Amino acid sequence: MGTISVLANLSLDGVIQGPGRADEDTRGGFRHGGWGIGYADEVIATYISGLDRATAMLFGHRSYDDILGHWTSVTDPNPFTETLVNAPKYVTSRRPETELAHPNSTLLTGEATDTVAQLKDRTDGVIRVLGSGELVRSLHAAGLVEEYVLLIHPIVLGSGARLFGAGERTDLTLQESITTTTCVLIARYRVN
Repeated sequence: MGTISVLANLSLDGVIQGPGRADEDTRGGFRHGGWGIGYADEVIATYISGLDRATAMLFGHRSYDDILGHWTSVTDPNPFTETLVNAPKYVTSRRPETELAHPNSTLLTGEATDTVAQLKDRTDGVIRVLGSGELVRSLHAAGLVEEYVLLIHPIVLGSGARLFGAGERTDLTLQESITTTTCVLIARYRVN
């Protein structure tokens, strides 16, 4: 049985929307896009590159298009493009006509909580969720997430989509924490 592990960049007030680029995600009038720029360092790069032990990656459709679209167009050498392209990728969508533009991608059509539960049942190892805030919130509410790897940035944005919405209490146990040279806290939590 697979383990769902969420990897997310978030601000101190829990915002996950648009950390990478000004135009990354402007839904809801979000105007803080690119807030994570300037925080990357060697500690983050080393930690993230060590996470590619995942069996597969899981995305919501918007995050899949954005993340893979961006990293497959980057011409500078980086540790992410090859991993993203070569890894098995599962993409949730309610629309069966959704087309997936990148290799090694499989569409999971229907309600995400149902299709991801089925994916967990037939997959061994870590299934890493990247970005995909809406998907993460639904998987969390359904009790399908076992681990969170959070890159908590020392910035308060005051608005934007947050990692967790309203819901039930969830207890977590800290498994590991690392502070980067840019004061980002990398915290890995297990869901109790």
